[in-house]
Amino acid sequence: MPTNSSLIAGLDIGTSAIKVAVGERKADGRVDIVGVGTAPSRGLRKGMVINIEGTVSAISRAISQAETMAGCEINNVFATISGSHLRSQNSDGIVGIKGKEVSAFDIERVIEAAKAVAVPLDREILHVIPQEFVIDEQDGVKDPIGISGVRLEARVHIVTGGIANAQNLVKCANRCGLTVQDIVAAPLASGRGVLSQEEQELGVCVVDIGGGTTSVGVYQAGSIKYTSVLGIGGNHITNDIAAGLRTPLAAAERIKCEHATALAASVSKSDTVEVPSVGGRSPRVLSKSVLAEIIEPRVMEIFGLIQRELVKAGCDDGLTSGLVITGGTAAMPGLAQVAEQVFNLPVRKGEPTGVAGLVDLVKGPEHAGAVGLVLHGANSTEAGRASSGPGRMGRAVGRVVGWFTEHF
Repeated sequence: MPTNSSLIAGLDIGTSAIKVAVGERKADGRVDIVGVGTAPSRGLRKGMVINIEGTVSAISRAISQAETMAGCEINNVFATISGSHLRSQNSDGIVGIKGKEVSAFDIERVIEAAKAVAVPLDREILHVIPQEFVIDEQDGVKDPIGISGVRLEARVHIVTGGIANAQNLVKCANRCGLTVQDIVAAPLASGRGVLSQEEQELGVCVVDIGGGTTSVGVYQAGSIKYTSVLGIGGNHITNDIAAGLRTPLAAAERIKCEHATALAASVSKSDTVEVPSVGGRSPRVLSKSVLAEIIEPRVMEIFGLIQRELVKAGCDDGLTSGLVITGGTAAMPGLAQVAEQVFNLPVRKGEPTGVAGLVDLVKGPEHAGAVGLVLHGANSTEAGRASSGPGRMGRAVGRVVGWFTEHF
Protein backbone atom coordinates (compact mmCIF):
# COMPACT_ATOMS: atom_id res chain seq x y z
CA MET A 1 0.00 0.00 0.00
CA PRO A 2 1.41 3.42 -0.94
CA THR A 3 2.31 5.81 1.86
CA ASN A 4 0.70 9.22 2.08
CA SER A 5 4.10 10.90 1.75
CA SER A 6 4.65 9.34 -1.67
CA LEU A 7 1.17 10.08 -3.07
CA ILE A 8 0.25 12.89 -5.43
CA ALA A 9 -3.41 13.51 -6.24
CA GLY A 10 -4.58 15.53 -9.22
CA LEU A 11 -8.09 17.00 -9.08
CA ASP A 12 -9.29 18.08 -12.53
CA ILE A 13 -12.41 20.18 -11.96
CA GLY A 14 -14.27 20.31 -15.26
CA THR A 15 -17.63 21.59 -16.39
CA SER A 16 -18.92 18.14 -17.36
CA ALA A 17 -16.92 15.86 -15.08
CA ILE A 18 -14.66 15.84 -12.04
CA LYS A 19 -11.65 13.58 -12.55
CA VAL A 20 -9.12 12.46 -9.96
CA ALA A 21 -5.83 10.67 -10.59
CA VAL A 22 -3.62 9.41 -7.77
CA GLY A 23 0.05 8.78 -8.46
CA GLU A 24 2.75 7.20 -6.34
CA ARG A 25 6.24 8.61 -6.71
CA LYS A 26 8.87 5.85 -6.75
CA ALA A 27 12.46 6.11 -5.54
CA ASP A 28 13.75 6.06 -9.13
CA GLY A 29 11.57 9.04 -10.07
CA ARG A 30 8.90 7.00 -11.85
CA VAL A 31 5.27 7.88 -11.19
CA ASP A 32 2.76 5.02 -11.01
CA ILE A 33 -0.97 5.68 -11.29
CA VAL A 34 -2.60 3.78 -8.41
CA GLY A 35 -6.11 5.22 -8.34
CA VAL A 36 -8.65 6.98 -10.56
CA GLY A 37 -12.04 8.53 -9.84
CA THR A 38 -14.66 10.19 -12.04
CA ALA A 39 -17.98 11.83 -11.25
CA PRO A 40 -20.43 13.91 -13.32
CA SER A 41 -20.11 17.61 -12.61
CA ARG A 42 -23.28 19.59 -11.97
CA GLY A 43 -22.02 22.68 -10.18
CA LEU A 44 -19.92 24.45 -12.81
CA ARG A 45 -20.65 26.48 -15.92
CA LYS A 46 -17.92 27.29 -18.42
CA GLY A 47 -15.29 26.22 -15.91
CA MET A 48 -16.54 28.41 -13.05
CA VAL A 49 -18.38 27.37 -9.91
CA ILE A 50 -22.07 28.34 -9.90
CA ASN A 51 -23.28 25.83 -7.28
CA ILE A 52 -21.10 25.10 -4.26
CA GLU A 53 -23.09 22.12 -3.01
CA GLY A 54 -23.22 20.46 -6.43
CA THR A 55 -19.49 20.88 -6.92
CA VAL A 56 -18.67 19.60 -3.43
CA SER A 57 -20.83 16.53 -3.97
CA ALA A 58 -19.16 15.72 -7.31
CA ILE A 59 -15.65 16.18 -5.89
CA SER A 60 -16.51 13.93 -2.93
CA ARG A 61 -17.73 11.13 -5.21
CA ALA A 62 -14.66 11.29 -7.45
CA ILE A 63 -12.28 11.39 -4.47
CA SER A 64 -14.06 8.46 -2.83
CA GLN A 65 -13.67 6.33 -5.96
CA ALA A 66 -9.95 7.17 -6.21
CA GLU A 67 -9.38 6.44 -2.51
CA THR A 68 -11.08 3.05 -2.78
CA MET A 69 -9.02 2.06 -5.79
CA ALA A 70 -5.71 3.33 -4.37
CA GLY A 71 -6.38 1.95 -0.88
CA CYS A 72 -5.47 5.20 0.83
CA GLU A 73 -6.89 8.46 2.16
CA ILE A 74 -6.45 11.58 0.05
CA ASN A 75 -5.81 14.75 2.02
CA ASN A 76 -3.87 16.98 -0.39
CA VAL A 77 -4.55 17.70 -4.06
CA PHE A 78 -3.25 19.70 -6.99
CA ALA A 79 -6.26 21.26 -8.73
CA THR A 80 -6.95 22.78 -12.13
CA ILE A 81 -8.58 26.12 -12.73
CA SER A 82 -10.28 27.01 -15.99
CA GLY A 83 -12.70 29.55 -17.42
CA SER A 84 -12.50 32.57 -19.68
CA HIS A 85 -11.33 34.69 -16.71
CA LEU A 86 -7.80 33.30 -17.21
CA ARG A 87 -5.43 35.73 -18.94
CA SER A 88 -1.78 35.48 -19.95
CA GLN A 89 1.02 37.81 -20.97
CA ASN A 90 4.77 37.74 -21.49
CA SER A 91 7.04 40.03 -19.51
CA ASP A 92 10.73 40.89 -19.12
CA GLY A 93 12.85 41.76 -16.10
CA ILE A 94 16.45 43.01 -15.85
CA VAL A 95 18.84 43.12 -12.87
CA GLY A 96 22.54 43.50 -12.31
CA ILE A 97 24.45 40.33 -11.46
CA LYS A 98 25.93 40.42 -7.97
CA GLY A 99 29.41 38.91 -7.67
CA LYS A 100 29.82 38.72 -11.48
CA GLU A 101 28.45 35.16 -11.53
CA VAL A 102 24.76 34.24 -11.72
CA SER A 103 23.43 32.75 -8.48
CA ALA A 104 20.04 31.45 -7.40
CA PHE A 105 19.49 34.74 -5.60
CA ASP A 106 20.05 36.67 -8.86
CA ILE A 107 17.45 34.49 -10.57
CA GLU A 108 14.94 35.14 -7.81
CA ARG A 109 15.55 38.90 -8.14
CA VAL A 110 15.12 38.95 -11.92
CA ILE A 111 11.96 36.82 -11.75
CA GLU A 112 10.54 39.22 -9.18
CA ALA A 113 11.38 42.11 -11.51
CA ALA A 114 9.75 40.39 -14.48
CA LYS A 115 6.48 39.71 -12.66
CA ALA A 116 6.12 43.33 -11.50
CA VAL A 117 3.19 43.98 -13.84
CA ALA A 118 -0.06 45.81 -13.20
CA VAL A 119 -2.75 43.37 -12.07
CA PRO A 120 -6.35 44.50 -11.35
CA LEU A 121 -7.52 44.18 -7.76
CA ASP A 122 -9.95 41.37 -8.62
CA ARG A 123 -7.21 39.24 -10.20
CA GLU A 124 -4.11 37.40 -8.96
CA ILE A 125 -0.98 35.93 -10.52
CA LEU A 126 -1.27 32.13 -10.76
CA HIS A 127 1.95 31.30 -12.63
CA VAL A 128 5.24 32.99 -13.46
CA ILE A 129 7.03 30.63 -15.83
CA PRO A 130 10.56 31.39 -17.09
CA GLN A 131 10.92 31.10 -20.85
CA GLU A 132 14.59 31.99 -21.21
CA PHE A 133 17.35 34.11 -19.70
CA VAL A 134 19.62 36.66 -21.37
CA ILE A 135 23.10 37.34 -20.00
CA ASP A 136 24.86 40.41 -21.43
CA GLU A 137 22.79 40.19 -24.66
CA GLN A 138 23.39 36.45 -25.02
CA ASP A 139 19.88 35.06 -25.35
CA GLY A 140 18.54 31.51 -25.31
CA VAL A 141 20.09 30.64 -21.93
CA LYS A 142 18.06 27.99 -20.11
CA ASP A 143 20.22 27.42 -17.01
CA PRO A 144 22.18 30.58 -16.15
CA ILE A 145 23.50 29.55 -12.72
CA GLY A 146 27.28 29.87 -12.57
CA ILE A 147 27.63 31.85 -15.81
CA SER A 148 29.71 35.03 -15.54
CA GLY A 149 28.23 38.32 -16.62
CA VAL A 150 27.11 41.80 -15.65
CA ARG A 151 23.43 41.99 -16.60
CA LEU A 152 20.76 39.29 -16.27
CA GLU A 153 17.45 39.45 -18.10
CA ALA A 154 14.51 37.04 -17.69
CA ARG A 155 11.66 36.53 -20.12
CA VAL A 156 8.66 34.98 -18.39
CA HIS A 157 5.09 33.93 -19.09
CA ILE A 158 2.53 35.18 -16.57
CA VAL A 159 -0.92 33.64 -16.09
CA THR A 160 -3.51 35.52 -14.04
CA GLY A 161 -7.01 34.56 -12.93
CA GLY A 162 -9.98 35.90 -11.02
CA ILE A 163 -9.44 35.81 -7.26
CA ALA A 164 -13.06 34.86 -6.56
CA ASN A 165 -12.94 31.97 -9.03
CA ALA A 166 -9.83 30.51 -7.40
CA GLN A 167 -11.30 31.01 -3.91
CA ASN A 168 -14.50 29.17 -4.88
CA LEU A 169 -12.52 26.16 -6.15
CA VAL A 170 -10.42 26.06 -2.98
CA LYS A 171 -13.56 26.41 -0.85
CA CYS A 172 -15.19 23.42 -2.57
CA ALA A 173 -12.07 21.31 -2.04
CA ASN A 174 -11.82 22.38 1.60
CA ARG A 175 -15.46 21.41 2.17
CA CYS A 176 -14.44 17.90 1.09
CA GLY A 177 -11.64 17.81 3.68
CA LEU A 178 -8.94 18.48 1.07
CA THR A 179 -6.00 20.86 1.17
CA VAL A 180 -5.15 22.41 -2.20
CA GLN A 181 -1.37 22.40 -2.54
CA ASP A 182 -1.34 24.30 -5.83
CA ILE A 183 -3.76 25.59 -8.46
CA VAL A 184 -2.68 24.97 -12.05
CA ALA A 185 -4.22 26.64 -15.11
CA ALA A 186 -5.96 24.05 -17.28
CA PRO A 187 -3.83 24.64 -20.43
CA LEU A 188 -0.64 24.00 -18.45
CA ALA A 189 -1.98 20.83 -16.81
CA SER A 190 -3.11 19.39 -20.16
CA GLY A 191 0.20 20.22 -21.83
CA ARG A 192 2.13 18.61 -18.99
CA GLY A 193 0.12 15.43 -19.42
CA VAL A 194 0.35 14.86 -23.19
CA LEU A 195 3.24 16.78 -24.77
CA SER A 196 6.73 15.46 -25.41
CA GLN A 197 9.82 17.62 -24.95
CA GLU A 198 10.52 17.37 -28.69
CA GLU A 199 7.12 18.82 -29.54
CA GLN A 200 7.65 21.69 -27.13
CA GLU A 201 11.03 22.46 -28.68
CA LEU A 202 9.76 22.43 -32.27
CA GLY A 203 6.56 24.34 -31.53
CA VAL A 204 3.16 22.88 -30.72
CA CYS A 205 -0.34 23.97 -29.72
CA VAL A 206 -2.26 21.84 -27.21
CA VAL A 207 -6.04 22.19 -27.38
CA ASP A 208 -8.13 20.74 -24.53
CA ILE A 209 -11.80 20.68 -25.53
CA GLY A 210 -13.83 20.10 -22.39
CA GLY A 211 -17.53 20.34 -21.75
CA GLY A 212 -17.86 24.09 -21.18
CA THR A 213 -14.45 25.48 -22.14
CA THR A 214 -11.61 25.00 -24.59
CA SER A 215 -8.09 25.54 -23.24
CA VAL A 216 -5.25 26.54 -25.55
CA GLY A 217 -1.53 26.45 -24.84
CA VAL A 218 1.29 27.26 -27.27
CA TYR A 219 4.81 25.95 -26.63
CA GLN A 220 7.85 27.08 -28.60
CA ALA A 221 11.59 26.63 -27.98
CA GLY A 222 10.80 24.38 -25.05
CA SER A 223 8.66 26.79 -23.01
CA ILE A 224 5.12 28.11 -22.85
CA LYS A 225 4.47 31.20 -24.96
CA TYR A 226 0.70 31.67 -24.84
CA THR A 227 -2.28 30.40 -22.89
CA SER A 228 -5.98 31.09 -23.28
CA VAL A 229 -9.37 29.62 -22.33
CA LEU A 230 -12.41 30.03 -24.57
CA GLY A 231 -15.94 29.75 -23.21
CA ILE A 232 -17.06 27.14 -25.72
CA GLY A 233 -16.80 23.36 -25.67
CA GLY A 234 -18.47 20.00 -26.08
CA ASN A 235 -21.69 21.09 -24.36
CA HIS A 236 -22.34 23.44 -27.27
CA ILE A 237 -22.23 20.45 -29.60
CA THR A 238 -24.72 18.66 -27.34
CA ASN A 239 -27.04 21.68 -27.45
CA ASP A 240 -26.84 21.78 -31.25
CA ILE A 241 -27.76 18.09 -31.45
CA ALA A 242 -30.69 18.58 -29.07
CA ALA A 243 -32.01 21.51 -31.10
CA GLY A 244 -31.31 20.03 -34.53
CA LEU A 245 -32.78 16.61 -33.80
CA ARG A 246 -35.49 17.90 -31.41
CA THR A 247 -34.44 15.50 -28.65
CA PRO A 248 -33.86 15.92 -24.87
CA LEU A 249 -30.41 17.07 -23.74
CA ALA A 250 -29.69 13.78 -21.98
CA ALA A 251 -30.45 11.87 -25.18
CA ALA A 252 -28.37 14.33 -27.21
CA GLU A 253 -25.38 13.76 -24.93
CA ARG A 254 -25.73 9.99 -25.26
CA ILE A 255 -26.02 10.25 -29.06
CA LYS A 256 -22.93 12.47 -29.15
CA CYS A 257 -20.88 10.03 -27.11
CA GLU A 258 -22.01 6.91 -28.97
CA HIS A 259 -22.67 7.97 -32.56
CA ALA A 260 -21.17 11.41 -33.24
CA THR A 261 -18.68 12.05 -36.04
CA ALA A 262 -17.15 15.44 -36.73
CA LEU A 263 -16.46 14.82 -40.42
CA ALA A 264 -19.69 14.52 -42.41
CA ALA A 265 -17.93 13.22 -45.54
CA SER A 266 -16.84 10.07 -43.68
CA VAL A 267 -20.39 8.98 -42.80
CA SER A 268 -22.46 6.64 -44.95
CA LYS A 269 -26.04 7.79 -45.49
CA SER A 270 -27.17 4.22 -44.88
CA ASP A 271 -25.99 4.36 -41.25
CA THR A 272 -28.83 5.28 -38.90
CA VAL A 273 -29.41 6.22 -35.27
CA GLU A 274 -32.54 6.08 -33.15
CA VAL A 275 -33.44 9.50 -31.79
CA PRO A 276 -35.81 9.86 -28.80
CA SER A 277 -38.47 12.55 -29.20
CA VAL A 278 -39.82 15.05 -26.69
CA GLY A 279 -43.32 15.26 -25.27
CA GLY A 280 -43.94 11.52 -25.27
CA ARG A 281 -43.73 11.20 -29.06
CA SER A 282 -42.37 8.03 -30.63
CA PRO A 283 -38.62 7.75 -31.33
CA ARG A 284 -37.42 8.41 -34.88
CA VAL A 285 -34.73 6.78 -36.97
CA LEU A 286 -32.43 9.26 -38.73
CA SER A 287 -29.34 8.96 -40.88
CA LYS A 288 -26.04 9.52 -39.09
CA SER A 289 -25.09 11.87 -41.91
CA VAL A 290 -27.75 14.28 -40.59
CA LEU A 291 -26.08 14.12 -37.18
CA ALA A 292 -22.64 14.77 -38.66
CA GLU A 293 -23.94 17.73 -40.65
CA ILE A 294 -25.09 19.29 -37.36
CA ILE A 295 -21.80 18.63 -35.57
CA GLU A 296 -19.24 19.60 -38.22
CA PRO A 297 -20.12 23.33 -38.43
CA ARG A 298 -19.85 23.69 -34.64
CA VAL A 299 -16.50 21.89 -34.58
CA MET A 300 -15.22 24.11 -37.37
CA GLU A 301 -16.42 27.15 -35.43
CA ILE A 302 -14.49 26.04 -32.34
CA PHE A 303 -11.29 25.54 -34.34
CA GLY A 304 -11.90 28.81 -36.19
CA LEU A 305 -12.07 30.68 -32.87
CA ILE A 306 -8.84 29.01 -31.76
CA GLN A 307 -7.12 29.99 -35.01
CA ARG A 308 -8.31 33.58 -34.57
CA GLU A 309 -6.88 33.65 -31.06
CA LEU A 310 -3.52 32.34 -32.25
CA VAL A 311 -3.33 34.90 -35.07
CA LYS A 312 -4.28 37.70 -32.68
CA ALA A 313 -1.54 36.63 -30.27
CA GLY A 314 1.02 36.20 -33.08
CA CYS A 315 1.43 32.49 -32.29
CA ASP A 316 0.09 31.02 -35.53
CA ASP A 317 3.58 30.62 -37.03
CA GLY A 318 6.23 28.22 -35.81
CA LEU A 319 3.91 25.34 -34.89
CA THR A 320 6.13 22.76 -36.55
CA SER A 321 4.68 19.90 -34.50
CA GLY A 322 1.14 21.02 -35.26
CA LEU A 323 -1.75 20.56 -32.85
CA VAL A 324 -2.39 18.07 -30.06
CA ILE A 325 -6.10 17.76 -29.23
CA THR A 326 -7.14 16.43 -25.86
CA GLY A 327 -10.08 16.59 -23.46
CA GLY A 328 -13.29 14.60 -23.49
CA THR A 329 -14.41 15.85 -26.91
CA ALA A 330 -11.11 14.76 -28.49
CA ALA A 331 -12.36 11.17 -28.58
CA MET A 332 -14.92 12.10 -31.25
CA PRO A 333 -14.10 10.45 -34.62
CA GLY A 334 -13.16 12.86 -37.38
CA LEU A 335 -12.19 15.69 -35.04
CA ALA A 336 -8.49 15.60 -35.96
CA GLN A 337 -9.31 15.59 -39.69
CA VAL A 338 -11.47 18.71 -39.32
CA ALA A 339 -8.69 20.42 -37.37
CA GLU A 340 -6.20 19.58 -40.12
CA GLN A 341 -8.50 21.21 -42.68
CA VAL A 342 -8.84 24.39 -40.61
CA PHE A 343 -5.19 24.81 -39.54
CA ASN A 344 -3.42 23.04 -42.43
CA LEU A 345 -1.14 21.47 -39.83
CA PRO A 346 -0.55 17.93 -38.57
CA VAL A 347 -2.95 17.03 -35.76
CA ARG A 348 -2.93 14.15 -33.29
CA LYS A 349 -5.11 13.06 -30.39
CA GLY A 350 -3.32 13.65 -27.10
CA GLU A 351 -3.33 10.87 -24.54
CA PRO A 352 -1.49 10.96 -21.19
CA THR A 353 2.15 9.83 -21.18
CA GLY A 354 5.01 9.72 -18.70
CA VAL A 355 3.32 7.51 -16.12
CA ALA A 356 3.20 3.79 -15.32
CA GLY A 357 0.93 1.63 -13.18
CA LEU A 358 -2.77 1.62 -14.06
CA VAL A 359 -2.20 3.31 -17.40
CA ASP A 360 -5.17 1.62 -19.04
CA LEU A 361 -7.49 3.60 -16.79
CA VAL A 362 -6.06 6.99 -17.82
CA LYS A 363 -5.17 6.39 -21.46
CA GLY A 364 -8.08 8.45 -22.81
CA PRO A 365 -7.64 12.14 -23.72
CA GLU A 366 -10.21 13.11 -21.08
CA HIS A 367 -7.66 12.23 -18.36
CA ALA A 368 -4.93 14.55 -19.67
CA GLY A 369 -5.54 17.25 -17.07
CA ALA A 370 -5.62 14.93 -14.04
CA VAL A 371 -2.46 13.07 -15.10
CA GLY A 372 -0.74 16.37 -15.89
CA LEU A 373 -1.50 17.53 -12.35
CA VAL A 374 0.06 14.37 -10.91
CA LEU A 375 3.24 14.91 -12.95
CA HIS A 376 3.30 18.57 -11.98
CA GLY A 377 2.90 17.62 -8.34
CA ALA A 378 5.67 15.03 -8.52
CA ASN A 379 8.10 17.59 -9.92
CA SER A 380 6.99 20.28 -7.48
CA THR A 381 7.49 17.96 -4.52
CA GLU A 382 10.96 16.98 -5.67
CA ALA A 383 11.85 20.63 -6.20
CA GLY A 384 10.62 21.53 -2.71
CA ARG A 385 12.80 18.82 -1.17
CA ALA A 386 15.81 20.29 -2.97
CA SER A 387 15.64 23.53 -0.99
CA SER A 388 18.95 24.23 0.73
CA GLY A 389 17.45 25.07 4.12
CA PRO A 390 15.54 27.74 5.98
CA GLY A 391 15.72 31.42 5.32
CA ARG A 392 15.45 33.57 2.23
CA MET A 393 18.27 31.90 0.33
CA GLY A 394 16.86 28.44 0.99
CA ARG A 395 13.43 29.45 -0.30
CA ALA A 396 15.04 31.05 -3.36
CA VAL A 397 16.94 27.89 -4.24
CA GLY A 398 13.81 25.80 -3.77
CA ARG A 399 11.82 27.99 -6.17
CA VAL A 400 14.64 28.11 -8.73
CA VAL A 401 15.00 24.33 -8.71
CA GLY A 402 11.24 24.12 -9.13
CA TRP A 403 11.29 26.36 -12.20
CA PHE A 404 14.08 24.41 -13.88
CA THR A 405 12.67 20.98 -12.97
CA GLU A 406 9.19 21.81 -14.28
CA HIS A 407 10.03 23.83 -17.38
CA PHE A 408 13.63 23.14 -18.46
